[in-house]
Amino acid sequence: MAVTQAIFGINVAVFVAMTLAGASMLSNPSGQDLVRWGANFGPLTVSGQWWRLLTCVFIHGGLLHIAFNMWCLWDLGRLAESVYGHWTFAAVYLISGLSASLASVFWNPLILSVGASGAIFGIAGALIASFYLGEFSLPRAAMTGMLRSVVLFVGYNLFFGAVIAHTDNAAHVGGLVMGLLLGALIAKVAPQLDAVVRRVAILLVGALLVVSGVMWLQRSRAYLLHGQNGVRLLEEGKADNAIVELKRAVKLRPDFAPAHGALARAYSVKGDFENAAEEMKRVIALNPGNVVAYYSLGLIYLEQKLPAKAQDTFTQLLKIDPKSTDGHNGLANALADQHRNLEALEEYKRVAVLDPSYQRVYYNMGVNEARLKLYDDAIAALLKQREVGDDPDNEKLLASIYEAKGMTSEADAARQKAEQLQSSH
Repeated sequence: MAVTQAIFGINVAVFVAMTLAGASMLSNPSGQDLVRWGANFGPLTVSGQWWRLLTCVFIHGGLLHIAFNMWCLWDLGRLAESVYGHWTFAAVYLISGLSASLASVFWNPLILSVGASGAIFGIAGALIASFYLGEFSLPRAAMTGMLRSVVLFVGYNLFFGAVIAHTDNAAHVGGLVMGLLLGALIAKVAPQLDAVVRRVAILLVGALLVVSGVMWLQRSRAYLLHGQNGVRLLEEGKADNAIVELKRAVKLRPDFAPAHGALARAYSVKGDFENAAEEMKRVIALNPGNVVAYYSLGLIYLEQKLPAKAQDTFTQLLKIDPKSTDGHNGLANALADQHRNLEALEEYKRVAVLDPSYQRVYYNMGVNEARLKLYDDAIAALLKQREVGDDPDNEKLLASIYEAKGMTSEADAARQKAEQLQSSH
């Protein structure tokens, strides 16, 4: 069976090529290797790399993966090729594989998908439909036995795909449904091998369904995938590329608040705090109860040296959540930046009551108490910070306060500890 052998050979050739190129194919290849060779990954696929819908069908995630798939392909492929003929079998296989890839992107947009199993499920579906609806010269007993075997194959693999992690059952179902459809149409409309025109028309229907699926996916999911891709790029430190992707997301879906929030973070990374603030304002406009957005906007204002605006923003946050430690700490920072040290100190004290382990809260208390020349209170706060964790800045401030009080030995000890902490880092 020439087509089955050719598909088998392509899969094996790709596997060998990946192995020779350094991918750990005998065990478990990395996601980076799979993506490089053409794996189906939603953010990349929907961003315009639609060829991944096909290339992923010929890539596998390890030796056991390809061994099982090729074993199934060899049995089902030879049977299907004998039933449909060479070119029809090849077309059903490829169209089912594309359908499987589309279903995978729709259902699992952030999961890497590789393997021939979706296309193989399509062949199984076509055989089930043809055996059930078609007219064959084979004895009925032989047909019943073949049908039972194929149905068991589908049921067994769908069941284990549902209970075993990392199995892309969405691709299996997508391929199966397309195979059932094509098999049913061929059995009813063009069962004869020489019904070329009608078979071409049926296969075109399948191809048009795939194209329609691509167009629908691009319209309905593109904004989400652009947003997810932007977040991924931002996490990888590629802020410029992330901004491009996130702009695409909000252009397609202006009310997609998570993309506006991610875009604000990307602008912040670039130091473009003006645009960061505008994006975070959009998040708040879309979701006025989003305390995280208020906190982020307040931090952006602090970066812009606009403490009065930051104060207003953190005050709004505390109206929504009066017990927010982040809100009280942000408000304290905004007040401290305006040299309203006594008010800032009161806010830091509220933070310490709500969460005594909050990052550097006692250090910040000590800073403001030192500014107010409340040296004893500052020393007490800084010693509490020392109990929470070592901090060279804490020790330096402690040393300067000890020195101001004429406590020379204590100042020297604190200064020495600060130097030790700095050298250890």
